[in-house]
Amino acid sequence: MELSKKLGAEFIGTFWLVLGGCGSAVLAASFPNVGIGLLGVSLAFGLTVLTMAFAIGHISGCHLNPAVSIGLWSGGRFSISELGPYIIAQVAGGIAGAAVLYVIATGEAGFEVGRVRFKWLWRTLSRWLQLNSRIGNRSSYDLYVSINYIRCY
Repeated sequence: MELSKKLGAEFIGTFWLVLGGCGSAVLAASFPNVGIGLLGVSLAFGLTVLTMAFAIGHISGCHLNPAVSIGLWSGGRFSISELGPYIIAQVAGGIAGAAVLYVIATGEAGFEVGRVRFKWLWRTLSRWLQLNSRIGNRSSYDLYVSINYIRCY
């Protein structure tokens, strides 16, 4: 099959994966009101991959992820000449899916870009690094001190 058809299939597949899987997480599963919950998001990702496996699997192999393409190449099941174009098509499809998801999500009432609670994220990361530094992980201690130093300025 032509490489252009394979790349188009990978683009569409990755676009669909980001739009369906990440879209379910962004639009229908929030905290503390769980919405569809973690099981719903997991099912959305799984069903998205399943639909693409049936739709484009016979065209491109339905990798949908640069890591899968690289893994197949390293296992000797994928040509190095197709690896770069596949990765480019997958990344472009993911960006396009994220852009469409962004447009959809910003139309939702009360949606703010970056509404992730960065204080919570920072506190969790900080506590994890602090705990690791207490059990003797020197690199975690260095990272913890560096991040706190940067945060102060």
